Amino acid sequence: MGCLWKSEAQLENLLEELVSWNSVSGTQGEIDFPYKLKDKFQALEYFKTHEDNIQLFDAGKDRKAFTALYQSEATSNTVVLLSHFDTVGVEEYGQLQDLAFQADALTAVFQNNPEYLTLVAKADALSGEYLFGRGTMDMKMGLTLHMHLMEQAIQEEWPVNLLLVTVPDEEVSSAGMLAAVPGVLEISKAKHLNIKLFLNGEPSFTQEPLDENHYIYSGSIGKILPAALFYGVPTHAGEPLNGVTAHFLSAYLTKHMEFTSRFSETYDGETTPLPICLQANDLKAHYDVQTSHHSYALYNVVTLTQTAEDVMATFREIAEDAMHECRTDYEAVCQHSNVPPLNCFRVLDYNELLDYFIDKYSREEADALIQKVIEAEDVDQRKLTLMIADKLMEYCQELAPATVLMFAPPYMPAVNSSNDDLVQRLIAVTTETMKDRFDYKVTNKHYFNGISDLSYVNYNPDDEGWQSFKNNAPLWGESYSIPFKEMQQLSASVMNIGPFGKDAHKMTERLHKKNAFVMMPEVLRTVIQQLF
Repeated sequence: MGCLWKSEAQLENLLEELVSWNSVSGTQGEIDFPYKLKDKFQALEYFKTHEDNIQLFDAGKDRKAFTALYQSEATSNTVVLLSHFDTVGVEEYGQLQDLAFQADALTAVFQNNPEYLTLVAKADALSGEYLFGRGTMDMKMGLTLHMHLMEQAIQEEWPVNLLLVTVPDEEVSSAGMLAAVPGVLEISKAKHLNIKLFLNGEPSFTQEPLDENHYIYSGSIGKILPAALFYGVPTHAGEPLNGVTAHFLSAYLTKHMEFTSRFSETYDGETTPLPICLQANDLKAHYDVQTSHHSYALYNVVTLTQTAEDVMATFREIAEDAMHECRTDYEAVCQHSNVPPLNCFRVLDYNELLDYFIDKYSREEADALIQKVIEAEDVDQRKLTLMIADKLMEYCQELAPATVLMFAPPYMPAVNSSNDDLVQRLIAVTTETMKDRFDYKVTNKHYFNGISDLSYVNYNPDDEGWQSFKNNAPLWGESYSIPFKEMQQLSASVMNIGPFGKDAHKMTERLHKKNAFVMMPEVLRTVIQQLF
């Protein structure tokens, strides 16, 4: 039987088919995708006789992570090919939403109607060198390339094992990869695999607007979501100094958190983005003239080497500073109005609040209260996190006014294999192949700046800082957990080599065709051969 996914035209057709399988996060298409993919793999003779080498792992909400193993009899050395198949939504396409998953048709529309596009995107469309569509760049081309590698390994009987892993939910909470980690560990033990490399296929992301450089990555940045519940003392709006609003408290912490350099890290010239507030909302259910006593904020913090424990320590220091300023200003207002101030503005972390509740009531009552919130509230994990803390504070209002610090999902630890000998060799091979074969330059970066599922492998076996996350994440063990111990056992090197494209998550998302269908297959083949 001839090759299905080898030639330039075959790869483009495969990508267009995968893109046409609408798999927006949280939709039925995301649920259906791995079953369609299984049918594609079963067209290969190898998987007709090795049916057990395809496995699906439960990622919750009927979603499945997909794995397919090509196993050589010559070696235990293994490369894990990692990707995700979910995409973000298509609302920004407006009247073209129906074409967002029809890459060829959408590209033609943009070529014939360039007024839809920015000047740069217009030039790219008219050049004929790009393919537009949701998922073309982020990241169904990565999966396409990995399918190509699997077929070539089978046809040519490569003396290396390839374990393809593609997951749902990367764009939201990483539930797919969190399910895949124990699955990969299970497969590696059952099949006696020696995993040497986790090779992700995320595309090259720009470092700044209009960046035309093609990057490969020897690591991936970390992301953590410190959250704060602000619990004030309610009063009538006509008597404002008889209480303190949650919004008064939140304004000070957000002022101190946004753009602070206190979390900043630099590694070989690469610096983390500054923190920003991703969401700030009132928990008050309806409008009236009683002041709001509970609100929350979520802050985006990017890490390179910091653990959850490090982040919480800095978050606590910043919150203490913010509430000190808040109280100072509040007392000045009270003094000016000749009103006695409230006694204290507490800062405590979630674990302290939980311990206080247990001392006041009991562990059983705490568990029952938390479970009641989880069962009653059909909201996303971020808001549910805050609502658990809010419910505990409702029974401990003597602590108010208070700012309660915690972590909300997702948590993605940073990972970096830049100093690994194998990775150094692969970087050199990639750059040399692109230069010698295509007169094309690629640049290595230590950290992929788009966050990726590589965060859940190669976790430092000596790092116990994750305990701080566990202790201060209200949803831990309920609807969210991270398999840290399994991650520590998946200790192979990591790398990300993917295609060049532009404008991920925008209407103008597009993929450079020659780079994807001609250059990348050659490069990835050469990279894998380094492990032969």
